[in-house]
Amino acid sequence: MSIRIAIGKGSCGIAAGAGKLSDALAPLLEDTGITLGTVGCIGMCWLEPIVDIYENGLLTARLVQVQPEQAPMIAQAVKTGDFSVIEPLRITKEDSAFLTQQTRIALRNCGIIDPDSIQSALDAGGYQAIGKILSAENGMSPEDVIGCIKTSGLAGRGGAGFPTWFKWNAARQSAGDEKYLICNADEGDPGAFMDRAVIESDPHTLIEGMLIGAYAIGAKEAIVYVRAEYPLAIKRLDHAIREARAAGYIGQNILGSGFSCEFRIKAGAGAFVCGEETALIESLQGQRGMPRLKPPFPAEAGYWNQPSNINNVETYANVAWIINNGGEAFAAMGTEDSKGTKVFALTGKIRRGGLVEIPMGMTLRQVIFDIGGGIRDGGTFKAVQMGGPSGGCIPASLLDTVIDYKKLAATGAIMGSGGMVVMDDSTCMVGMAKFFLDFTAKESCGKCVHCRIGTKRLQEILTRIVEGKGKEGDIELLEELCNAVRDGALCGLGQTAPNPVLSTLRYFRDEFEAHINEKRCPAHTCTDLLHYHIDPEKCRGCTACARKCPVYAISGVVKGPHEIDQNSCIRCGQCMATCKFGAVSVD
Repeated sequence: MSIRIAIGKGSCGIAAGAGKLSDALAPLLEDTGITLGTVGCIGMCWLEPIVDIYENGLLTARLVQVQPEQAPMIAQAVKTGDFSVIEPLRITKEDSAFLTQQTRIALRNCGIIDPDSIQSALDAGGYQAIGKILSAENGMSPEDVIGCIKTSGLAGRGGAGFPTWFKWNAARQSAGDEKYLICNADEGDPGAFMDRAVIESDPHTLIEGMLIGAYAIGAKEAIVYVRAEYPLAIKRLDHAIREARAAGYIGQNILGSGFSCEFRIKAGAGAFVCGEETALIESLQGQRGMPRLKPPFPAEAGYWNQPSNINNVETYANVAWIINNGGEAFAAMGTEDSKGTKVFALTGKIRRGGLVEIPMGMTLRQVIFDIGGGIRDGGTFKAVQMGGPSGGCIPASLLDTVIDYKKLAATGAIMGSGGMVVMDDSTCMVGMAKFFLDFTAKESCGKCVHCRIGTKRLQEILTRIVEGKGKEGDIELLEELCNAVRDGALCGLGQTAPNPVLSTLRYFRDEFEAHINEKRCPAHTCTDLLHYHIDPEKCRGCTACARKCPVYAISGVVKGPHEIDQNSCIRCGQCMATCKFGAVSVD
Protein backbone atom coordinates (compact mmCIF):
# COMPACT_ATOMS: atom_id res chain seq x y z
CA MET A 1 0.00 0.00 0.00
CA SER A 2 1.35 3.43 -0.95
CA ILE A 3 0.70 6.31 1.42
CA ARG A 4 1.11 9.96 0.54
CA ILE A 5 0.70 12.91 2.88
CA ALA A 6 0.02 16.27 1.24
CA ILE A 7 0.26 19.56 3.12
CA GLY A 8 -1.50 22.63 1.73
CA LYS A 9 1.14 25.29 1.12
CA GLY A 10 -0.65 28.15 -0.53
CA SER A 11 -0.01 31.57 0.98
CA CYS A 12 -2.84 31.04 3.46
CA GLY A 13 -1.49 27.66 4.58
CA ILE A 14 2.05 28.93 4.97
CA ALA A 15 0.81 31.94 6.95
CA ALA A 16 -1.04 29.54 9.26
CA GLY A 17 2.10 27.47 9.89
CA ALA A 18 2.15 24.80 7.16
CA GLY A 19 5.89 25.22 6.63
CA LYS A 20 6.68 24.55 10.29
CA LEU A 21 4.31 21.60 10.26
CA SER A 22 6.06 20.11 7.23
CA ASP A 23 9.46 20.59 8.87
CA ALA A 24 8.22 18.80 12.00
CA LEU A 25 6.69 15.90 10.07
CA ALA A 26 9.48 15.21 7.55
CA PRO A 27 12.05 13.65 9.92
CA LEU A 28 9.35 11.44 11.45
CA LEU A 29 8.67 9.82 8.08
CA GLU A 30 12.24 9.10 7.01
CA ASP A 31 12.87 5.54 5.83
CA THR A 32 9.16 4.68 6.08
CA GLY A 33 8.31 4.73 2.38
CA ILE A 34 5.60 7.30 3.11
CA THR A 35 5.70 10.26 0.75
CA LEU A 36 5.40 13.79 2.13
CA GLY A 37 4.36 16.28 -0.53
CA THR A 38 3.06 19.75 -1.19
CA VAL A 39 -0.21 20.94 -2.68
CA GLY A 40 -1.68 24.42 -3.05
CA CYS A 41 -4.76 25.99 -1.53
CA ILE A 42 -7.96 23.96 -1.73
CA GLY A 43 -9.99 27.00 -0.77
CA MET A 44 -10.81 26.25 2.87
CA CYS A 45 -8.61 29.02 4.18
CA TRP A 46 -10.26 29.18 7.61
CA LEU A 47 -9.15 25.59 8.31
CA GLU A 48 -5.46 25.91 7.47
CA PRO A 49 -3.04 24.23 7.91
CA ILE A 50 -4.67 21.29 6.10
CA VAL A 51 -3.15 17.80 5.82
CA ASP A 52 -4.52 15.23 3.35
CA ILE A 53 -3.66 11.54 3.67
CA TYR A 54 -3.91 9.39 0.52
CA GLU A 55 -3.81 5.60 0.39
CA ASN A 56 -3.23 4.11 -3.07
CA GLY A 57 -4.18 7.46 -4.60
CA LEU A 58 -7.47 7.81 -2.70
CA LEU A 59 -8.08 10.48 -0.08
CA THR A 60 -8.75 8.69 3.20
CA ALA A 61 -8.40 11.50 5.74
CA ARG A 62 -8.41 15.30 5.73
CA LEU A 63 -7.02 16.89 8.86
CA VAL A 64 -7.55 20.57 9.60
CA GLN A 65 -6.01 23.30 11.75
CA VAL A 66 -3.05 21.00 12.37
CA GLN A 67 -0.22 22.34 14.53
CA PRO A 68 3.47 21.32 14.39
CA GLU A 69 3.27 19.68 17.82
CA GLN A 70 0.67 17.26 16.40
CA ALA A 71 3.12 15.89 13.82
CA PRO A 72 4.06 12.83 15.95
CA MET A 73 0.39 11.93 16.23
CA ILE A 74 0.01 11.98 12.44
CA ALA A 75 3.20 10.00 11.89
CA GLN A 76 2.03 7.36 14.36
CA ALA A 77 -1.34 7.07 12.61
CA VAL A 78 0.06 6.51 9.13
CA LYS A 79 2.77 4.15 10.34
CA THR A 80 0.44 1.94 12.38
CA GLY A 81 -2.75 2.34 10.35
CA ASP A 82 -4.59 3.32 13.54
CA PHE A 83 -6.29 6.56 12.56
CA SER A 84 -8.25 6.81 15.81
CA VAL A 85 -5.49 8.94 17.33
CA ILE A 86 -6.04 11.67 14.73
CA GLU A 87 -9.83 11.50 14.78
CA PRO A 88 -10.11 14.87 16.61
CA LEU A 89 -8.25 16.52 13.72
CA ARG A 90 -10.57 15.27 10.97
CA ILE A 91 -12.66 17.79 9.10
CA THR A 92 -16.31 17.81 10.17
CA LYS A 93 -19.17 16.90 7.84
CA GLU A 94 -20.44 20.44 8.19
CA ASP A 95 -17.17 21.95 6.99
CA SER A 96 -16.82 19.32 4.24
CA ALA A 97 -20.05 20.68 2.75
CA PHE A 98 -18.05 23.76 1.77
CA LEU A 99 -16.53 21.74 -1.10
CA THR A 100 -19.36 19.35 -1.93
CA GLN A 101 -21.68 22.24 -2.81
CA GLN A 102 -19.26 23.62 -5.39
CA THR A 103 -18.64 22.89 -9.07
CA ARG A 104 -14.92 23.30 -9.65
CA ILE A 105 -13.50 23.94 -13.12
CA ALA A 106 -10.98 26.76 -12.77
CA LEU A 107 -10.10 25.37 -9.31
CA ARG A 108 -10.33 21.70 -10.35
CA ASN A 109 -6.72 20.87 -9.44
CA CYS A 110 -6.14 23.40 -6.67
CA GLY A 111 -5.21 21.70 -3.44
CA ILE A 112 -4.92 18.34 -5.21
CA ILE A 113 -1.80 18.44 -7.39
CA ASP A 114 1.76 19.43 -6.56
CA PRO A 115 2.21 22.90 -8.14
CA ASP A 116 5.96 22.33 -8.49
CA SER A 117 5.61 19.10 -10.47
CA ILE A 118 4.64 19.01 -14.13
CA GLN A 119 4.20 15.26 -13.79
CA SER A 120 1.55 15.87 -11.15
CA ALA A 121 -0.22 18.18 -13.60
CA LEU A 122 0.07 15.64 -16.42
CA ASP A 123 -1.37 12.91 -14.20
CA ALA A 124 -4.36 15.19 -13.63
CA GLY A 125 -4.94 15.68 -17.36
CA GLY A 126 -2.75 18.68 -17.92
CA TYR A 127 -1.70 19.58 -21.48
CA GLN A 128 -4.19 17.14 -23.01
CA ALA A 129 -6.16 20.02 -24.51
CA ILE A 130 -3.19 21.61 -26.28
CA GLY A 131 -2.17 18.14 -27.46
CA LYS A 132 -5.67 17.64 -28.86
CA ILE A 133 -5.55 20.97 -30.68
CA LEU A 134 -2.08 20.41 -32.17
CA SER A 135 -2.68 16.77 -33.12
CA ALA A 136 -1.42 16.04 -36.64
CA GLU A 137 -4.35 13.70 -37.38
CA ASN A 138 -7.48 15.41 -36.08
CA GLY A 139 -6.35 18.66 -34.51
CA MET A 140 -8.25 21.91 -34.34
CA SER A 141 -7.70 25.02 -36.41
CA PRO A 142 -7.56 28.43 -34.67
CA GLU A 143 -11.06 29.06 -36.00
CA ASP A 144 -12.23 25.76 -34.48
CA VAL A 145 -10.81 26.78 -31.11
CA ILE A 146 -12.48 30.19 -31.22
CA GLY A 147 -15.73 28.52 -32.25
CA CYS A 148 -15.55 26.15 -29.27
CA ILE A 149 -14.98 29.06 -26.90
CA LYS A 150 -17.90 30.88 -28.52
CA THR A 151 -20.16 27.87 -27.99
CA SER A 152 -19.13 27.73 -24.33
CA GLY A 153 -20.28 31.30 -23.68
CA LEU A 154 -17.13 31.94 -21.62
CA ALA A 155 -16.99 35.61 -20.64
CA GLY A 156 -13.98 37.39 -19.21
CA ARG A 157 -13.73 36.72 -15.48
CA GLY A 158 -11.76 39.87 -14.74
CA GLY A 159 -14.77 42.10 -14.21
CA ALA A 160 -16.24 43.36 -17.48
CA GLY A 161 -17.65 40.00 -18.55
CA PHE A 162 -16.85 40.58 -22.24
CA PRO A 163 -17.21 37.50 -24.52
CA THR A 164 -13.83 35.78 -24.68
CA TRP A 165 -14.29 34.44 -28.19
CA PHE A 166 -15.00 37.94 -29.53
CA LYS A 167 -11.74 39.33 -28.18
CA TRP A 168 -9.79 36.36 -29.50
CA ASN A 169 -11.41 36.62 -32.91
CA ALA A 170 -10.77 40.36 -33.13
CA ALA A 171 -7.10 39.88 -32.34
CA ARG A 172 -6.82 37.03 -34.85
CA GLN A 173 -8.39 39.07 -37.65
CA SER A 174 -6.29 42.17 -36.98
CA ALA A 175 -3.28 42.70 -39.22
CA GLY A 176 0.07 42.97 -37.50
CA ASP A 177 3.70 41.85 -37.74
CA GLU A 178 3.54 40.34 -34.27
CA LYS A 179 0.69 39.43 -31.94
CA TYR A 180 0.77 39.11 -28.19
CA LEU A 181 -1.25 37.20 -25.63
CA ILE A 182 -1.26 38.73 -22.14
CA CYS A 183 -2.55 37.47 -18.81
CA ASN A 184 -3.77 40.11 -16.39
CA ALA A 185 -2.80 38.73 -12.96
CA ASP A 186 -2.71 42.20 -11.40
CA GLU A 187 -5.36 41.29 -8.86
CA GLY A 188 -5.82 44.48 -6.85
CA ASP A 189 -9.31 44.36 -5.31
CA PRO A 190 -9.26 44.36 -1.49
CA GLY A 191 -10.46 40.95 -0.38
CA ALA A 192 -9.78 39.20 -3.71
CA PHE A 193 -7.25 36.39 -4.04
CA MET A 194 -8.66 34.06 -6.71
CA ASP A 195 -5.93 34.56 -9.30
CA ARG A 196 -3.17 34.23 -6.72
CA ALA A 197 -4.58 30.91 -5.52
CA VAL A 198 -4.80 29.49 -9.06
CA ILE A 199 -1.21 30.45 -9.92
CA GLU A 200 0.14 29.16 -6.60
CA SER A 201 -1.82 25.91 -6.77
CA ASP A 202 -2.11 25.00 -10.46
CA PRO A 203 0.19 27.12 -12.65
CA HIS A 204 0.14 24.63 -15.53
CA THR A 205 -3.59 25.18 -16.06
CA LEU A 206 -2.86 28.87 -16.64
CA ILE A 207 0.02 28.06 -19.00
CA GLU A 208 -2.08 25.62 -21.03
CA GLY A 209 -4.99 28.05 -21.29
CA MET A 210 -2.65 30.77 -22.50
CA LEU A 211 -1.02 28.43 -25.02
CA ILE A 212 -4.45 27.70 -26.46
CA GLY A 213 -5.27 31.40 -26.60
CA ALA A 214 -1.95 32.21 -28.26
CA TYR A 215 -2.58 29.52 -30.89
CA ALA A 216 -6.07 30.89 -31.51
CA ILE A 217 -5.00 34.49 -32.14
CA GLY A 218 -1.67 33.72 -33.79
CA ALA A 219 0.62 34.99 -31.02
CA LYS A 220 4.20 33.83 -30.62
CA GLU A 221 4.75 35.42 -27.22
CA ALA A 222 2.69 35.12 -24.04
CA ILE A 223 3.21 37.42 -21.05
CA VAL A 224 1.90 37.07 -17.51
CA TYR A 225 1.62 40.45 -15.78
CA VAL A 226 1.47 39.61 -12.07
CA ARG A 227 1.73 41.94 -9.08
CA ALA A 228 5.04 41.78 -7.25
CA GLU A 229 3.15 41.32 -3.95
CA TYR A 230 2.59 37.69 -5.03
CA PRO A 231 6.13 36.28 -4.60
CA LEU A 232 5.05 32.67 -4.11
CA ALA A 233 2.84 32.79 -7.22
CA ILE A 234 5.70 34.25 -9.25
CA LYS A 235 8.14 31.62 -7.96
CA ARG A 236 5.84 28.70 -8.77
CA LEU A 237 4.82 30.08 -12.15
CA ASP A 238 8.44 30.63 -13.13
CA HIS A 239 9.25 27.04 -12.14
CA ALA A 240 6.24 25.75 -14.09
CA ILE A 241 7.27 27.68 -17.21
CA ARG A 242 10.76 26.17 -17.06
CA GLU A 243 9.31 22.68 -16.61
CA ALA A 244 6.86 23.17 -19.48
CA ARG A 245 9.64 24.41 -21.73
CA ALA A 246 11.80 21.40 -20.90
CA ALA A 247 8.85 19.10 -21.67
CA GLY A 248 8.31 20.70 -25.10
CA TYR A 249 5.11 22.61 -24.34
CA ILE A 250 6.77 26.03 -24.58
CA GLY A 251 9.22 27.23 -27.18
CA GLN A 252 9.76 26.41 -30.83
CA ASN A 253 7.76 23.85 -32.79
CA ILE A 254 5.62 22.75 -29.85
CA LEU A 255 4.80 19.02 -30.01
CA GLY A 256 6.17 19.00 -33.58
CA SER A 257 3.19 21.02 -34.79
CA GLY A 258 4.97 24.06 -36.19
CA PHE A 259 3.31 26.26 -33.56
CA SER A 260 5.79 28.23 -31.44
CA CYS A 261 5.21 30.32 -28.34
CA GLU A 262 7.50 31.78 -25.69
CA PHE A 263 6.45 32.76 -22.16
CA ARG A 264 7.69 35.40 -19.76
CA ILE A 265 6.62 36.99 -16.48
CA LYS A 266 6.41 40.70 -15.78
CA ALA A 267 6.15 41.70 -12.10
CA GLY A 268 4.03 44.81 -11.68
CA ALA A 269 4.57 47.39 -8.96
CA GLY A 270 1.09 47.08 -7.46
CA ALA A 271 -0.77 49.99 -9.08
CA PHE A 272 -4.50 49.22 -8.99
CA VAL A 273 -5.06 51.09 -12.25
CA CYS A 274 -2.84 48.56 -14.05
CA GLY A 275 -5.73 46.13 -13.78
CA GLU A 276 -7.18 48.18 -16.65
CA GLU A 277 -5.89 46.58 -19.84
CA THR A 278 -4.44 49.66 -21.57
CA ALA A 279 -2.74 50.89 -18.38
CA LEU A 280 -1.31 47.38 -18.00
CA ILE A 281 0.07 47.60 -21.55
CA GLU A 282 1.71 50.95 -20.80
CA SER A 283 3.35 49.41 -17.74
CA LEU A 284 4.55 46.44 -19.78
CA GLN A 285 6.22 48.87 -22.17
CA GLY A 286 8.10 50.52 -19.33
CA GLN A 287 5.85 53.55 -19.10
CA ARG A 288 3.82 54.88 -16.20
CA GLY A 289 0.62 52.84 -15.86
CA MET A 290 -2.00 55.19 -17.30
CA PRO A 291 -4.95 54.18 -19.51
CA ARG A 292 -5.16 54.97 -23.20
CA LEU A 293 -8.12 56.34 -25.04
CA LYS A 294 -10.15 53.62 -26.78
CA PRO A 295 -10.54 52.99 -29.69
CA PRO A 296 -8.22 51.65 -30.90
CA PHE A 297 -8.70 48.60 -28.69
CA PRO A 298 -5.82 46.29 -27.74
CA ALA A 299 -7.04 43.72 -30.28
CA GLU A 300 -6.11 46.26 -32.96
CA ALA A 301 -3.21 48.16 -31.38
CA GLY A 302 -2.07 46.91 -28.00
CA TYR A 303 1.41 45.95 -26.79
CA TRP A 304 3.90 47.91 -28.93
CA ASN A 305 0.87 48.87 -31.04
CA GLN A 306 0.50 45.30 -32.23
CA PRO A 307 -2.71 43.19 -31.97
CA SER A 308 -2.93 41.91 -28.39
CA ASN A 309 -5.37 39.95 -26.29
CA ILE A 310 -5.74 40.31 -22.53
CA ASN A 311 -7.70 38.01 -20.20
CA ASN A 312 -7.31 37.33 -16.51
CA VAL A 313 -6.09 34.16 -14.79
CA GLU A 314 -9.50 32.66 -14.10
CA THR A 315 -10.58 33.10 -17.72
CA TYR A 316 -7.57 31.18 -19.01
CA ALA A 317 -7.98 28.54 -16.28
CA ASN A 318 -11.31 27.52 -17.85
CA VAL A 319 -10.02 27.14 -21.40
CA ALA A 320 -8.38 23.69 -21.32
CA TRP A 321 -11.44 22.20 -19.58
CA ILE A 322 -13.68 23.64 -22.30
CA ILE A 323 -11.53 22.19 -25.09
CA ASN A 324 -11.42 18.76 -23.41
CA ASN A 325 -15.12 18.61 -22.55
CA GLY A 326 -16.66 20.70 -25.32
CA GLY A 327 -18.18 24.16 -25.31
CA GLU A 328 -21.66 22.70 -24.83
CA ALA A 329 -20.69 21.19 -21.46
CA PHE A 330 -19.59 24.57 -20.13
CA ALA A 331 -22.65 26.34 -21.57
CA ALA A 332 -24.93 23.79 -19.87
CA MET A 333 -23.99 25.36 -16.53
CA GLY A 334 -25.12 28.79 -15.45
CA THR A 335 -27.89 31.04 -16.71
CA GLU A 336 -29.06 32.20 -20.12
CA ASP A 337 -26.94 35.35 -19.88
CA SER A 338 -24.00 34.02 -17.85
CA LYS A 339 -22.54 30.62 -18.66
CA GLY A 340 -20.31 28.31 -16.66
CA THR A 341 -18.92 28.80 -13.18
CA LYS A 342 -17.43 31.71 -11.25
CA VAL A 343 -14.84 31.77 -8.49
CA PHE A 344 -15.43 34.02 -5.49
CA ALA A 345 -13.24 34.97 -2.55
CA LEU A 346 -15.40 34.91 0.57
CA THR A 347 -14.02 37.31 3.17
CA GLY A 348 -15.22 39.55 5.96
CA LYS A 349 -17.66 38.54 8.70
CA ILE A 350 -18.17 35.04 7.30
CA ARG A 351 -17.74 31.73 9.15
CA ARG A 352 -16.02 29.90 6.32
CA GLY A 353 -13.71 32.31 4.57
CA GLY A 354 -11.97 31.08 1.45
CA LEU A 355 -12.44 30.33 -2.24
CA VAL A 356 -15.64 28.99 -3.75
CA GLU A 357 -16.48 28.10 -7.34
CA ILE A 358 -20.15 27.85 -8.13
CA PRO A 359 -22.29 27.66 -11.29
CA MET A 360 -23.75 30.99 -12.32
CA GLY A 361 -27.37 31.11 -11.21
CA MET A 362 -26.91 30.34 -7.53
CA THR A 363 -28.15 33.04 -5.19
CA LEU A 364 -26.14 35.18 -2.81
CA ARG A 365 -27.97 33.52 0.07
CA GLN A 366 -26.82 30.07 -1.05
CA VAL A 367 -23.19 31.16 -1.29
CA ILE A 368 -23.05 33.14 1.95
CA PHE A 369 -25.19 30.92 4.18
CA ASP A 370 -25.17 27.42 2.67
CA ILE A 371 -21.55 27.31 1.51
CA GLY A 372 -20.01 30.07 3.64
CA GLY A 373 -21.85 29.03 6.79
CA GLY A 374 -23.37 32.44 7.49
CA ILE A 375 -22.19 35.21 9.75
CA ARG A 376 -19.56 34.47 12.36
CA ASP A 377 -19.63 35.44 16.03
CA GLY A 378 -23.42 35.56 16.17
CA GLY A 379 -23.72 38.68 14.04
CA THR A 380 -26.59 39.58 11.71
CA PHE A 381 -26.04 39.83 7.96
CA LYS A 382 -26.17 43.42 6.75
CA ALA A 383 -24.66 43.62 3.28
CA VAL A 384 -22.15 42.10 0.89
CA GLN A 385 -19.68 44.13 -1.15
CA MET A 386 -19.35 42.74 -4.67
CA GLY A 387 -16.73 43.77 -7.18
CA GLY A 388 -14.27 45.48 -4.84
CA PRO A 389 -13.71 49.25 -5.10
CA SER A 390 -15.49 49.15 -8.45
CA GLY A 391 -18.52 47.35 -7.08
CA GLY A 392 -21.37 48.05 -4.74
CA CYS A 393 -22.99 46.94 -1.51
CA ILE A 394 -25.99 44.60 -1.75
CA PRO A 395 -28.31 44.67 1.30
CA ALA A 396 -30.01 41.81 3.17
CA SER A 397 -33.28 42.47 1.34
CA LEU A 398 -31.62 41.33 -1.91
CA LEU A 399 -29.97 38.16 -0.59
CA ASP A 400 -31.95 36.06 -3.06
CA THR A 401 -30.43 37.86 -6.03
CA VAL A 402 -29.22 35.40 -8.68
CA ILE A 403 -25.51 35.56 -9.40
CA ASP A 404 -25.05 36.53 -13.02
CA TYR A 405 -23.74 39.63 -14.75
CA LYS A 406 -27.08 41.31 -15.46
CA LYS A 407 -28.80 40.53 -12.17
CA LEU A 408 -25.89 41.83 -10.10
CA ALA A 409 -25.59 44.96 -12.25
CA ALA A 410 -29.27 45.67 -11.61
CA THR A 411 -28.55 45.93 -7.87
CA GLY A 412 -25.90 48.60 -8.41
CA ALA A 413 -23.01 46.19 -7.84
CA ILE A 414 -20.95 44.26 -10.39
CA MET A 415 -19.53 40.76 -10.67
CA GLY A 416 -16.01 42.14 -10.79
CA SER A 417 -13.15 39.72 -10.45
CA GLY A 418 -14.97 37.88 -7.67
CA GLY A 419 -14.35 39.56 -4.35
CA MET A 420 -17.25 39.02 -1.91
CA VAL A 421 -16.80 40.94 1.34
CA VAL A 422 -19.52 40.03 3.85
CA MET A 423 -20.57 42.61 6.45
CA ASP A 424 -22.63 42.29 9.61
CA ASP A 425 -24.56 44.79 11.71
CA SER A 426 -21.36 46.12 13.27
CA THR A 427 -20.32 47.63 9.91
CA CYS A 428 -20.92 51.31 9.26
CA MET A 429 -21.96 51.66 5.63
CA VAL A 430 -20.84 55.29 5.46
CA GLY A 431 -17.44 54.19 6.73
CA MET A 432 -17.42 51.37 4.18
CA ALA A 433 -18.09 53.82 1.33
CA LYS A 434 -15.30 56.04 2.66
CA PHE A 435 -12.89 53.08 2.83
CA PHE A 436 -13.32 52.30 -0.86
CA LEU A 437 -13.17 55.97 -1.89
CA ASP A 438 -9.93 56.33 0.09
CA PHE A 439 -8.60 53.41 -1.94
CA THR A 440 -9.67 54.62 -5.39
CA ALA A 441 -8.62 58.23 -4.71
CA LYS A 442 -5.11 57.04 -3.82
CA GLU A 443 -4.96 54.60 -6.75
CA SER A 444 -6.16 57.08 -9.39
CA CYS A 445 -3.41 57.58 -11.96
CA GLY A 446 -4.39 61.25 -12.26
CA LYS A 447 -4.64 61.36 -16.03
CA CYS A 448 -8.22 62.67 -16.18
CA VAL A 449 -9.68 65.49 -14.10
CA HIS A 450 -12.94 63.75 -13.21
CA CYS A 451 -11.15 60.87 -11.51
CA ARG A 452 -8.17 62.78 -10.12
CA ILE A 453 -10.20 65.60 -8.56
CA GLY A 454 -13.65 64.03 -8.32
CA THR A 455 -12.64 61.05 -6.20
CA LYS A 456 -10.71 63.37 -3.90
CA ARG A 457 -13.77 65.59 -3.38
CA LEU A 458 -15.95 62.55 -2.69
CA GLN A 459 -13.39 61.30 -0.20
CA GLU A 460 -13.36 64.67 1.58
CA ILE A 461 -17.15 64.81 1.91
CA LEU A 462 -17.34 61.26 3.28
CA THR A 463 -14.54 62.03 5.73
CA ARG A 464 -16.46 65.06 7.03
CA ILE A 465 -19.58 62.95 7.48
CA VAL A 466 -17.89 60.19 9.51
CA GLU A 467 -16.18 62.85 11.64
CA GLY A 468 -19.53 64.34 12.57
CA LYS A 469 -19.05 67.43 10.42
CA GLY A 470 -21.60 66.55 7.75
CA LYS A 471 -24.06 69.23 6.75
CA GLU A 472 -27.36 69.59 4.95
CA GLY A 473 -26.98 69.07 1.22
CA ASP A 474 -24.02 66.67 1.49
CA ILE A 475 -26.05 63.69 0.28
CA GLU A 476 -27.25 65.56 -2.80
CA LEU A 477 -23.72 66.79 -3.46
CA LEU A 478 -22.39 63.24 -3.20
CA GLU A 479 -24.92 62.04 -5.77
CA GLU A 480 -24.12 64.91 -8.14
CA LEU A 481 -20.38 64.33 -7.91
CA CYS A 482 -20.76 60.55 -8.30
CA ASN A 483 -22.66 60.98 -11.55
CA ALA A 484 -20.12 63.50 -12.85
CA VAL A 485 -17.16 61.23 -12.08
CA ARG A 486 -18.88 58.18 -13.53
CA ASP A 487 -19.81 59.93 -16.77
CA GLY A 488 -16.58 61.85 -17.28
CA ALA A 489 -13.76 59.52 -16.24
CA LEU A 490 -11.47 58.09 -18.89
CA CYS A 491 -11.19 54.46 -17.74
CA GLY A 492 -12.97 51.86 -15.70
CA LEU A 493 -11.33 52.89 -12.43
CA GLY A 494 -12.93 56.32 -12.42
CA GLN A 495 -16.14 55.22 -14.11
CA THR A 496 -16.85 52.68 -11.37
CA ALA A 497 -15.29 54.46 -8.38
CA PRO A 498 -18.66 56.01 -7.38
CA ASN A 499 -20.38 52.60 -7.21
CA PRO A 500 -19.76 51.97 -3.47
CA VAL A 501 -21.11 55.44 -2.65
CA LEU A 502 -24.15 55.23 -4.92
CA SER A 503 -25.10 51.75 -3.73
CA THR A 504 -24.79 52.62 -0.04
CA LEU A 505 -26.82 55.79 -0.63
CA ARG A 506 -29.41 53.70 -2.42
CA TYR A 507 -29.85 51.08 0.29
CA PHE A 508 -28.55 52.72 3.47
CA ARG A 509 -29.52 56.36 3.07
CA ASP A 510 -30.83 56.40 6.64
CA GLU A 511 -27.29 55.83 7.94
CA PHE A 512 -26.01 58.87 6.04
CA GLU A 513 -28.89 60.93 7.41
CA ALA A 514 -28.16 59.76 10.98
CA HIS A 515 -24.52 60.79 10.62
CA ILE A 516 -25.39 64.20 9.19
CA ASN A 517 -28.57 65.19 11.01
CA GLU A 518 -28.21 63.42 14.36
CA LYS A 519 -24.40 63.23 14.54
CA ARG A 520 -24.86 59.54 15.32
CA CYS A 521 -23.33 56.36 13.91
CA PRO A 522 -25.95 53.55 14.09
CA ALA A 523 -23.22 50.89 13.90
CA HIS A 524 -21.23 52.52 16.72
CA THR A 525 -17.97 52.45 14.76
CA CYS A 526 -17.30 56.08 13.76
CA THR A 527 -15.15 57.18 16.67
CA ASP A 528 -15.90 60.90 16.42
CA LEU A 529 -19.63 60.23 16.78
CA LEU A 530 -19.46 57.96 19.81
CA HIS A 531 -20.40 59.00 23.32
CA TYR A 532 -19.61 56.71 26.26
CA HIS A 533 -21.76 56.99 29.38
CA ILE A 534 -21.69 55.41 32.85
CA ASP A 535 -25.05 54.44 34.34
CA PRO A 536 -24.92 55.60 37.98
CA GLU A 537 -27.45 52.93 38.95
CA LYS A 538 -25.18 50.13 37.69
CA CYS A 539 -21.81 51.60 38.59
CA ARG A 540 -20.27 49.90 41.67
CA GLY A 541 -17.46 52.43 42.02
CA CYS A 542 -14.78 49.77 41.58
CA THR A 543 -12.57 52.35 39.75
CA ALA A 544 -11.44 49.75 37.17
CA CYS A 545 -12.56 51.95 34.29
CA ALA A 546 -10.87 55.03 35.71
CA ARG A 547 -7.60 53.15 36.14
CA LYS A 548 -7.80 51.84 32.57
CA CYS A 549 -8.64 55.19 30.93
CA PRO A 550 -5.47 56.39 29.11
CA VAL A 551 -6.43 60.10 29.37
CA TYR A 552 -7.90 60.13 32.89
CA ALA A 553 -11.31 61.23 31.61
CA ILE A 554 -13.21 59.23 34.27
CA SER A 555 -13.71 60.58 37.77
CA GLY A 556 -15.52 59.41 40.92
CA VAL A 557 -14.99 58.07 44.42
CA VAL A 558 -14.44 54.48 45.48
CA LYS A 559 -17.77 52.66 45.79
CA GLY A 560 -19.51 55.70 44.37
CA PRO A 561 -20.84 56.41 40.83
CA HIS A 562 -18.32 57.54 38.23
CA GLU A 563 -18.73 59.81 35.21
CA ILE A 564 -16.93 60.49 31.94
CA ASP A 565 -15.72 63.94 30.88
CA GLN A 566 -16.89 64.06 27.26
CA ASN A 567 -14.40 66.83 26.42
CA SER A 568 -11.45 64.71 27.49
CA CYS A 569 -12.71 61.31 26.30
CA ILE A 570 -10.87 59.95 23.25
CA ARG A 571 -13.53 57.25 22.68
CA CYS A 572 -11.10 54.34 22.85
CA GLY A 573 -13.69 52.01 24.40
CA GLN A 574 -11.38 50.76 27.16
CA CYS A 575 -13.90 51.69 29.84
CA MET A 576 -16.64 49.61 28.24
CA ALA A 577 -14.32 46.65 27.72
CA THR A 578 -13.12 46.84 31.34
CA CYS A 579 -16.45 47.22 33.15
CA LYS A 580 -17.71 43.89 34.52
CA PHE A 581 -21.11 45.25 35.57
CA GLY A 582 -22.43 46.54 32.24
CA ALA A 583 -22.48 50.09 33.57
CA VAL A 584 -20.79 51.62 30.51
CA SER A 585 -22.82 52.12 27.35
CA VAL A 586 -22.18 53.86 24.03
CA ASP A 587 -24.46 55.80 21.72
